[in-house]
Amino acid sequence: MNINSHYNQGRVAGLWYLLLIAIGPFFLVYIPGKLYVKGNAATTINNIAAHELLFRFGILAELIGAVILVFLVLAFYRLFKGVDQYLAVLVVILGGVMPAVIYFVNVVNDLGALMIVRGADFLSVFNKPQRDAVAMVFLRLHSFQIDVSLVLAGAWLLPLAALVYRSRFLPRFLGVWLAFGGFAWLILSFVAILAPEYQDKLFAIFQPAFFGEIAVTLWLIVKGAKPPPSDAAVPLSAAD
Repeated sequence: MNINSHYNQGRVAGLWYLLLIAIGPFFLVYIPGKLYVKGNAATTINNIAAHELLFRFGILAELIGAVILVFLVLAFYRLFKGVDQYLAVLVVILGGVMPAVIYFVNVVNDLGALMIVRGADFLSVFNKPQRDAVAMVFLRLHSFQIDVSLVLAGAWLLPLAALVYRSRFLPRFLGVWLAFGGFAWLILSFVAILAPEYQDKLFAIFQPAFFGEIAVTLWLIVKGAKPPPSDAAVPLSAAD
């Protein structure tokens, strides 16, 4: 009996995806919503100073998210490499390697802002409003990098959608749903650059398309997915 007969690659990918979905909103939504005050640098910086541990947990969560992302795309590669290896590699690069690098750079920006908030000695030449302004530059760079990463959020879903659709071991409607989500993220990324005032409204409109990733995650966890063995078509006589 094959020791891997009960190993389900799809369920492993689903569990990694669930971890990412669980941790992402913490550093992408909760931390900014809790600490950042739009248009008020002094209050934002004071909030970070007063809740430094929470801010540090956000930094740690982003680091963990980057690592989870890499393991997720590697799990997808193992699941789909037999369907189309080129598309599977694109998923790894666009959905794992490049976003993870952005996450790590974002962490550096947050640590830079925290250094200013804590008042390093060599910053004593600046007064408080000036230090607050410089700290906000780092925080805004973080926000801009998230906007830029939306391009990758859309780009990686398109090859993943094609793999799901062509795989035959996952429902095709999930592939179509992922494709809609991919195009929605791409449109949202362009709007974030060209007309940022409409970004929030468009995000709300596109919500149903984004739920495709949750649907895929739940399907993989509950149903799992096993690609057919590569030697399934080999006649028994050929193995003798």
